[in-house]
Amino acid sequence: MEYRQLGRSGLRISQVTLGTMTFGGEGPLRGAAGVDGARRQIDMALDAGVNLIDTADIYSFGRSEEIIGEALRERRERLLLATKARFSMGTGPNNGGLSRQYLIAACEASLRRLRTDHIDLYQVHEWDGQTPLEETLSALDYLVTSGKVRYIGCSNHAGWQVMKALGIADRMGLPRFVSQQVYLSLQERSAEYEIVPSAVDQGLGLLIWSPLAGGLLSGKYRRGQDAPAGSRHASDAPDEWLSEPPIYDEERLYDTIEVLVQIAESRGVSAAQVALAWLLARPGVTSVIIGSRTDEQLADNLGAVNLELSAEEHARLEVVSRPPLLYPFWHQEQNARDRLSAADLTLMAPHLSAPA
Repeated sequence: MEYRQLGRSGLRISQVTLGTMTFGGEGPLRGAAGVDGARRQIDMALDAGVNLIDTADIYSFGRSEEIIGEALRERRERLLLATKARFSMGTGPNNGGLSRQYLIAACEASLRRLRTDHIDLYQVHEWDGQTPLEETLSALDYLVTSGKVRYIGCSNHAGWQVMKALGIADRMGLPRFVSQQVYLSLQERSAEYEIVPSAVDQGLGLLIWSPLAGGLLSGKYRRGQDAPAGSRHASDAPDEWLSEPPIYDEERLYDTIEVLVQIAESRGVSAAQVALAWLLARPGVTSVIIGSRTDEQLADNLGAVNLELSAEEHARLEVVSRPPLLYPFWHQEQNARDRLSAADLTLMAPHLSAPA
């Protein structure tokens, strides 16, 4: 297991993070792992060298955090804990968002459920366009200075939103985000337009949620075949299961899956391992978050850290999944290629082989 610096912080985290949305068994996107199942998965993760567990208060409406707190018990010091807040956990006009009132209360509730005196990485789970960032960041500053939180991060923010938050933090002398948790996979690479370059430029670590696109990149879903019964994308699955991630181009998705499967078969590994290995080599990516419904899936996903794809394999995956250059990037590719930064090149580098 490789340990990578989380942004510009001094914290080192494993290149794979254990995701726990499968803990708790409540809600359509939640798994059924209880305390015993959580203990097994945590043991497997620890044995593989994982040192970060990621959860959120909204996962199974707090039950995921409770299970983690119960499962860790005497080994809290062996793992870093990351959790998130933003979504409503109850009723009332102030139950949700990123106000000082709600954020501090949400953090204290998470601490109780996790049975710990501090959270190593506390993340705002979603953008709140109605609460001033000054208020949110000052609340996070209070949580840091009080010892309840060690580092802060964000999740699901646009590039401009992150830049605004960092600018305010610098101006007011408040803690900066050290990371952003985002969606990025071979299925959908929109984060590469603005989010990845801004993270590289500003020194934020990227934690990747749903790196297998909700199972779409596992190799189970093939062109012209029905999805496996009971799977997340089966025709009989609840409507809520189909909303993340959205599929904009089904044919392109199946083209990508075919290349994944071809590479996997030639290597004698799973398609999931190939998809994860591709992500682990992407610019700016610090760790991929794997949340598995079964112990077998977790064991397979953990094996991705031992897989290094060749330049030719990366090129095949790049060609089949590469997003088109949107404006102003196609204009910059033609007219600014002589003055591109490392952050620019996270998006532009594959396009520069063609003449201007």
